Order: sequence, then C-alpha cells, then structure tokens
Amino acid sequence: MSNQAPNEARVIPLRPAAAPGPAPARTDAPARAPQLRPRPVLAPRQAQPAPGPAPAPASKEPLWRDLVGDVLRRERLAQERTLKDVADSARISMPYLSELERGRKEASSEVLAAAARALGLGLTDLLSLAQDELTRLSQVRPARSRTTSAPRYDGMCLAA
Repeated sequence: MSNQAPNEARVIPLRPAAAPGPAPARTDAPARAPQLRPRPVLAPRQAQPAPGPAPAPASKEPLWRDLVGDVLRRERLAQERTLKDVADSARISMPYLSELERGRKEASSEVLAAAARALGLGLTDLLSLAQDELTRLSQVRPARSRTTSAPRYDGMCLAA
C-alpha cells in the first residue's frame, strides 16, 4: 500500500539532488537558466582485430533476395519504367519496391507475384530468371568438391 494521497502523483527526479548546503538568498530577479557543460567529443573506436589466425577469404554465396532484386530491377529498367509506376501497378509502396530491388528485404510470394505481374511476368518467370542468374554465378565461381556422391540437381527446387 502507499502512504500517498489518492490524487497526488509521485515525482521521481531525473537528476540527483544537489548536496545540501546553505539556502540561496531569495531575490526578486528572474531566475537564470542553468548553465550546461559542453559534452566531450569522443574519438571513434578503433576495431580490435580478433585474436588467432585470420580466416581465409571465402567466396560468398549469392543471396536469393539479391538475385530476385536484380531481376526485378533489370526487367523494370528494360521496360524503361519508374519505381513509382511499377510500385503503383503492383500496389506496393515505392520504398519497399526499392528495398526489394536492392536485396534489403525478403519478400513474400504474394509481393513477388504482384511485382512480377506489374512487369508483365508470372511468378514462375521471375523465379526462373533468378535461378538462371544463380546458375550463371555458380559457374563463374570455382566449384568445391562435394563430400557425398549424390548427383547434382540443376532444376528449379522450391520448398515451402
């Protein structure tokens, strides 16, 4: 329970109270705003190298969202259309379409289908073009040896 009156608010000071000392003399002069001290400028932190041996540079696998975004942008530019035009046709926001094209967002299948339709493509066309791009990029990179003897599948595989 509380020992406060029911209609009184409890005030919690944000700054610690000043040390008790002699009470300032009261004058009729207007109160001055408190002087603020300038904040010190801090130097940026230097990155500390991780201890141990440096990892060997590995070739990065392309992300699916980057591939799909590249296809969307390439198709839009080939049709000489603006982001606004395609976004309006697809009924998605222009900033979101921009983020899709730059590979910043993972889009749902509904959004991808809407963007593809706005460009005159089907969802399968869009995904097929992205898969073709993935295949092209995979052939450029040096192939790694597989530990299993399973045959490689070059067709389109989508999992739900």
